[in-house]
Amino acid sequence: MTLKNPFQKPAPPEAVPPAAAPTLDQLEKELKTTEYRSNFSRVLRSTFASLLVVAAISVLVAVLLLPVLQIHGTSMTPTLYEDDIVVAVNSKKYQPGDLIAFYYNNNILIKRVIATSGDWVEMDENGVVSVNGHPLDEPYVNELAYGECNITFPYQVPDERCFVMGDHRATSIDSRNTAVGCVSTEMIVGRIVFRVWPLNMMQPLS
Repeated sequence: MTLKNPFQKPAPPEAVPPAAAPTLDQLEKELKTTEYRSNFSRVLRSTFASLLVVAAISVLVAVLLLPVLQIHGTSMTPTLYEDDIVVAVNSKKYQPGDLIAFYYNNNILIKRVIATSGDWVEMDENGVVSVNGHPLDEPYVNELAYGECNITFPYQVPDERCFVMGDHRATSIDSRNTAVGCVSTEMIVGRIVFRVWPLNMMQPLS
């Protein structure tokens, strides 16, 4: 058994040798690492900011200038088919023959402009359409039909409005029916100019 003297002072801790001073190579390596991290962080922030700007511009272009729309229904066959994807151009001027998209009851419909403000529209029982006394040449229509019509002809298009019809005349509900009527220019989303899907049918539209 070993007895300790209670009055004996504890031995001092062993001295820790001072850390060796970093070499010049170590300092240079640490400096390069710090610079790399700083540059990487700056590039990452810059890239992220650029992506945000590009995304914001893309959304604005898609919504305001080049709306992208998907077709639902068959009222525009044979020009457009179910699930086709098309691009519209925002424009203030529309001419007979143009394909336009417009708001209707919280939906977007696509029809063809037949006549504009002040024009007189006539349609006979066989579905032949005339504007201002001249029968229309309509190669985009496969089969003429009187369709769902409850307006009285001849019909004059009101100011700031377009008379529109679907290319599938037998099934399309359009300006021939008071349920839709003539389209106010304020409600027009844009003019359809290009089909982007399906890929094998990608082409300009008219």
